[in-house]
Amino acid sequence: MNAPLPYSERSAWFHEARFGMFIHYGLYSLLGRGEWVQWQERIPAEDYAKLAHEIHPAEDCVDQWLDLALDAGMKYAVLTTKHLEGFCLFNSSLGDFTLPAVANGRDLVREFVDGCRARNLKVGLYYCNADLRFPGYFEPERYPESREDLVHTLHHHTRELLTNYGPIDMLWFDGCFVDLGGKNDVADPAAFWRSQELLEEIYRLQPHILVNNRLGIDADLDTPEQHVTASEPGRCWESCMTIGDEEAWGWCPHAANRKSVPELLKNLMTAAGGEGNYLLNIGPRPDGSVEVYDEVPLLQMGEWLRAHGEAVYGSQRFFPGYTRHWQGGYTRKGNTVYITLYRYSTEVPVPLLRPLPVKASLLHNGQPLLIREGFNQGFVIEGLPEYPPVEPYPVIKLEFDAPPDRIEVEDEAAWIENALNRRASVGNEVSFPAEACGFTPYLSPHPSNGYTPSLF
Repeated sequence: MNAPLPYSERSAWFHEARFGMFIHYGLYSLLGRGEWVQWQERIPAEDYAKLAHEIHPAEDCVDQWLDLALDAGMKYAVLTTKHLEGFCLFNSSLGDFTLPAVANGRDLVREFVDGCRARNLKVGLYYCNADLRFPGYFEPERYPESREDLVHTLHHHTRELLTNYGPIDMLWFDGCFVDLGGKNDVADPAAFWRSQELLEEIYRLQPHILVNNRLGIDADLDTPEQHVTASEPGRCWESCMTIGDEEAWGWCPHAANRKSVPELLKNLMTAAGGEGNYLLNIGPRPDGSVEVYDEVPLLQMGEWLRAHGEAVYGSQRFFPGYTRHWQGGYTRKGNTVYITLYRYSTEVPVPLLRPLPVKASLLHNGQPLLIREGFNQGFVIEGLPEYPPVEPYPVIKLEFDAPPDRIEVEDEAAWIENALNRRASVGNEVSFPAEACGFTPYLSPHPSNGYTPSLF
């Protein structure tokens, strides 16, 4: 196999980025029913192809996407160069079912790549192996020539994308499993697509690149979809997710179940705590403009990240099973630990962690906080404001003079036994006020208090 550059070199930017933009745009954007519309509605190819003459992306649409990515605090972007409809946003020698062929030579992939480079964003290109123009995708045994044409198209387009646009940082394949009909699932998709051969060609052309795991082989990068699940330590992974309904990647103006900014930020911090990335999708309108329901939450996330990005970018894995705590999520960079407070309190107990931090503060303004010993071989952070100083989540910064480490517990019931022994030694009538346990009662915000949360 042609050897790529060492994994640590290729993945260095990825581990720093933590947040990226996914962009689904194609002919399906004209219909507003998602990117699977042709398959779901069984629209004949000759009728669907007529949409190619109706797509007119605005001259500045790519600038809109990438400027929004910067404002949102994103560090890379991934564009759908071809989805399963087969329509290419780039110029290809394989045919004229492309945007340049119907838009006076306009190459959206060229604009995207150049725009990313001008903004210092890393470049990711999405390519869907599946193609609804080929019956061999659905019935490979019945249409073997079509199957071979389909596989040839994948290999040829990949070479064009890696030859004609300069350095590409990530290739994001999709649709490798032939299971749309539910009866023709291929047992070995890597053999179907000749994926090993393709991967060698990819590394030969661009040895610095990262390739995701949707060619039927693991390659470099895991891609959990619509959930945040960490891979094994040392392995690159990113959770790809929509802001709205999980089936609406392409433009779908009335998709429900849109995620709130707190939910989106919590997903981002959970990914960062597991040393992974969050690839968040937008589905531009037919003219390429961005819907307000995609734009506004991204801008709000960017506002929060400008104050708290230190806890996100370049984050390291904390400890297995310890990226979440009942009050918040943990990220780490060297000897510094960050706690994102999902459930605010004026005191934050941190159990089973040593040594004691030498300094604690609020990340957004540097306000110092107090540290004292606590139960469960941990400590308590005190001195937080009565009400959350920022919304939706303040972040505590803990600085240690040695690498923090989780205390392993052999007997998970020992703390109960210790408490019972203590009660017995002073008499059964003894009470334990909240203050003795390291907690101060928290007065919830109420309009009569004059409390108004900031930001969102």
